[in-house]
Amino acid sequence: MNWQLTIKNLKNPSYLQSSTTMFLFFASWGIWWSFFQLWLTSKQNGLGLSGSQVGTVFSINSIASLVLMFIYGTLQDQLFIKRHLLIFNAVLATLIAPFFIFIYSPLIKTHFLLGVWLGAIFLSAAYLSAVGVLEATTERFSRVFGFAYGQARAWGSFGYALAALIAGFIFVKDPNLNFIGGSVIGLFLLLDLLFWRPQEELDALKAIDELKTDSSTPKLKDMLALLKLPVLWQIIIFVMFSWTFYNVFDQQMFPEFYTSLFSSTTLGQQTYGTLNSIQVFVEALMLGLVPLLMHKIGVKKTLMLGTTIMFLRIGLCGLISDPIAISCVKMLHSLEVPLFVLSIFRYFTLHFDTKLSATLYMIGFQIAAQVGQVILSTPLGILRDSFGYSTTFKIIALIVLVTGIYGYFIIKNDNEFVNGQPLEK
Repeated sequence: MNWQLTIKNLKNPSYLQSSTTMFLFFASWGIWWSFFQLWLTSKQNGLGLSGSQVGTVFSINSIASLVLMFIYGTLQDQLFIKRHLLIFNAVLATLIAPFFIFIYSPLIKTHFLLGVWLGAIFLSAAYLSAVGVLEATTERFSRVFGFAYGQARAWGSFGYALAALIAGFIFVKDPNLNFIGGSVIGLFLLLDLLFWRPQEELDALKAIDELKTDSSTPKLKDMLALLKLPVLWQIIIFVMFSWTFYNVFDQQMFPEFYTSLFSSTTLGQQTYGTLNSIQVFVEALMLGLVPLLMHKIGVKKTLMLGTTIMFLRIGLCGLISDPIAISCVKMLHSLEVPLFVLSIFRYFTLHFDTKLSATLYMIGFQIAAQVGQVILSTPLGILRDSFGYSTTFKIIALIVLVTGIYGYFIIKNDNEFVNGQPLEK
């Protein structure tokens, strides 16, 4: 059945275009983002910032992302499947190298807070907030043009993995090469969005413009009304104290922790790049398989499984320090991300109005995680400076455990509060 679906997708021009866009966006992001934390902390190949300074960088990034995500989500729901916003993001992606080399890095060294704020605005506009727009729009494309979103998203992970593999080798030579790579791939992304328009998309856009009515276009009052729903706030709290640690743990702390386990910094950085790419390759495969599991066990159980793996992965990193064992634990990441991301997406389209899916995804998932990061990044960075990685990881794992228990009782079952697209039987 899965092979039949794959063959069907390969004949779908919208699937091919969406998958290519996913591949290029995540490759442009991954070639520098996978080593961003190491670049911030490394005295040899980066800026040599402390844990609390890194926490400040990630917190301010999150504040900027919060504002932009709400704006982006509102705009994309108005645009529906139009690409205007994605093209704007791609233009910024092509400028990532000159921004890092000539603006961001010098300002961080001389005027720290000014550099951090300016960087937060640019990085959020180009990638950190844009990723939510791309994922939400691609999910909408999948429903309009009849392909599996998970398989299109898998190409994004594949692009990130390939870029991370290359990134590990060029970072130890010159980090600027990573940023230049981001710009080059960003240019291909821009060309893809500008010039590859499947005919069915053009026909759909024309039909949408002709048939558009006031009732079919989400209004600001519809979006603000979402904030009055207790069920939305329940899932926001759950995401804030679970998925937040995808950023705080995986991006703010794990890279330096992992590389410190090796005899030399260069060896650690190269090994991290290779491991990270292998993990994301497996993640890409799982993105194609998790929808089958979710169809079998349901959305809520899939989400709870992803949360359980997150708790185990972070907790084990606080208990062991052998690089081989930690490498094995890191591979759990390839299960956690597809389980969590695909089930939370389906949770919103199952329980809420699908015409507001981009806004819902931004508020309920992306923005909620960013709020959690604003709250927790700096305190956890200070905690890491004071007590080390092991204690910090144990505390994070405990928070995830408590959140998982909370989620078990508050997350809606698949057969209740169904206000969106019901599950297929």
